[in-house]
Amino acid sequence: MFVPRLSLLTLALSAALPALAQEAPAKDRSQLETVVITAERRAENIQDVPNAVSKISGEKLDVLASGGQDLRFLSGRVPSLNIESSFGRAFPRFYIRGYGNTDFRLNASQPVSVIVDDVIQENPILKGFPIFDTAAVEVVAGPQGTLFGRNTPAGVVKFDSVKPSQKQDGYASITVGNYGTLNLEGAANLPLSGDWAARISAQSQRRSDWVDNTAPGAATPKTEGYRDTAVRAQVLYEPHKQFSALANVHVRDLDGSPRLFRANAIKRGTNDLADGFSTDTVAFNGVNEQTLKQTGGSLRLKWSLPELNIYSITGGEHVKPLSRGDIDGGVPGQAGVPFQSETGSGMNGHRQLTQEVRLESNTTGPLAWQAGVYLFDEKYTIDNITYNTTTHADIDHIYTSQTNKAWAVFGSVNYTVSNELKLRAGLRYTKDKKDLSTTHAGSGLFNTSTGTSASTDDGKWSGDLSATYKLDSTTNLYARYANGFRASSMQNASAFAGQSQAGPENVNSYEIGFKSELLKRTLRLSGSLFSYTVKDLQLTAVGGSNNATRLLNAKKATGNGAELNLEALITPDFLVTFGGSLNNTKIKDTGLGVPPGGSLRVGTGFPTVLDPIVNGNAMVDGNPLPNAPKWTANLTARYSIPLASGDEVYVYTDWAYRSKVNFFLYEATEFTGKALTEGGLRVGYLWGNGKYEAAGFVRNITNQIRVTGAIDFNNLTGFINEPRTYGVQFKAMF
Repeated sequence: MFVPRLSLLTLALSAALPALAQEAPAKDRSQLETVVITAERRAENIQDVPNAVSKISGEKLDVLASGGQDLRFLSGRVPSLNIESSFGRAFPRFYIRGYGNTDFRLNASQPVSVIVDDVIQENPILKGFPIFDTAAVEVVAGPQGTLFGRNTPAGVVKFDSVKPSQKQDGYASITVGNYGTLNLEGAANLPLSGDWAARISAQSQRRSDWVDNTAPGAATPKTEGYRDTAVRAQVLYEPHKQFSALANVHVRDLDGSPRLFRANAIKRGTNDLADGFSTDTVAFNGVNEQTLKQTGGSLRLKWSLPELNIYSITGGEHVKPLSRGDIDGGVPGQAGVPFQSETGSGMNGHRQLTQEVRLESNTTGPLAWQAGVYLFDEKYTIDNITYNTTTHADIDHIYTSQTNKAWAVFGSVNYTVSNELKLRAGLRYTKDKKDLSTTHAGSGLFNTSTGTSASTDDGKWSGDLSATYKLDSTTNLYARYANGFRASSMQNASAFAGQSQAGPENVNSYEIGFKSELLKRTLRLSGSLFSYTVKDLQLTAVGGSNNATRLLNAKKATGNGAELNLEALITPDFLVTFGGSLNNTKIKDTGLGVPPGGSLRVGTGFPTVLDPIVNGNAMVDGNPLPNAPKWTANLTARYSIPLASGDEVYVYTDWAYRSKVNFFLYEATEFTGKALTEGGLRVGYLWGNGKYEAAGFVRNITNQIRVTGAIDFNNLTGFINEPRTYGVQFKAMF
């Protein structure tokens, strides 16, 4: 199964090998490079955008991805960004400024939108597509209710691939590391002529199963490995400056392990790992497996008229995942594992279609504008499966079919009042309709109602207003108000709960900030203060005596804080970056209570609830939002040692810190994740005018292991971050 994946990568690279003789362009090392972003759908200097935006690209992106981790490696690498998952590589959950969603259902709605090559990836499974041959990742604080897709009240994470060009260039990379890690990656512009250009990119990541299952007769004796392959092909047709067409086709094939749930991982009465905890051994009697196949494509057309640009962006995505795991994390009869629970979830018939038509002014006057129409159409069927843990046969299926159709009209205006003052305003109307039906087939332990159905139909205006004031030649000040909207959500029935529904939520946000380039552009500094209020916040409650999972609305939630970004070129050979954030989040609903999982019965495996208990519910008013660290910080430093031969040796280190987090809506000692600090180190050698690079690296260099999430059963089941990984990498640019 691995060989075809290697063949795809080899095919992608072979066309580019004749171009190896080209020289890499020299870089100006005397000042910081200009950062150009597309957060407002136009290419702009980051200094001029009246919003908190962060960008990761180039060497920094390569270094962070060194160990082969999925895109969760971005977590904490810019202020206020957190990414976690209870599914492993297949289902990332994003949080910006503490605002996100812990829902693990396959039809979960998230308030952070992921945009890949201008196409929204709505279903959470689509959001985990691997990062390779990527020009930049932009993180844009929300609300972003005007110009981007839908459901963006918390913000946008935007991925842009390297585009085809007539240049005969590309790269090839191979990484070998511990745990049997082998990462192959490459891209090349294909040798076409005339009005055509094409680029093919591929990545193949592999890791061996490195965790031993000590349970007698275990159905999955080893786990935590994966084989993950993705390919992207792009073709650009540009017969003249007035028209271009860019086609994109991409595929992914993942065969690996779901998140490994570890029974009794947390020591009762603390948030420490249990005595004798081992990262590389477990004992569970179920089956752990995960597969995912994804195909998609897009067509982006642009017409440039004398005073107007017209864009058409058509996208289509299809994904077929299956994730199956022993979610009780152990073997019944062991201490704290009083029951069996092996479940799986898959998706069949998924199809997402999107269409956007956008008009953009192309004049040089003080007024600039954009306007457009957006269409979204998605449908799929979810299969929630319960297995007999003894025979491993599927005994219960709950099928949920959902359709989601949405449309929007939007417009945005920029106006230059003077050389010092610029104004921006945007408005969007969104209409969103969902229909859901559930049927039940089987004779499992959990008898869920059959033949149920539900629907939602929401419409809402959203928008923003901002101003930028040029204080002097080095510093801009800005202020922004924005309103965002997330449509109603519905939960399909599952083994642990019946159907549930949460109404639409609305957010109002205020932000002020500054952006400066100082000391002859060797120091870039930006900061912001923000405050937001979410009305009718959609939450996912997990727990209770039957471990139910259901949607609900809190009356209100608030967030406020500050962010800082710094980039300093201390010498031409020494670059330092720093980012930090303070996020205060709070649920405000005095009547909101949720049932904690089995915690009202005192025993070895039950968590210690810290909230007041009323009628069996933990009252969550005043609690922070789940997975919302109060503090985050990140640091990178690169020191270069030029050699007389023109070659270069460098040392690069990166660090990310987040403070403690609550895993659930209620607070419990055991379900409070400890502060986490992860660091990396890379030492490399560049030669051939930067065309060739050899490097050794270590990720999570201190091997700090923390519980990063839990299952709200009564056996203190948790999962952990990745242990220390290390390896060597060779990369050739051509």
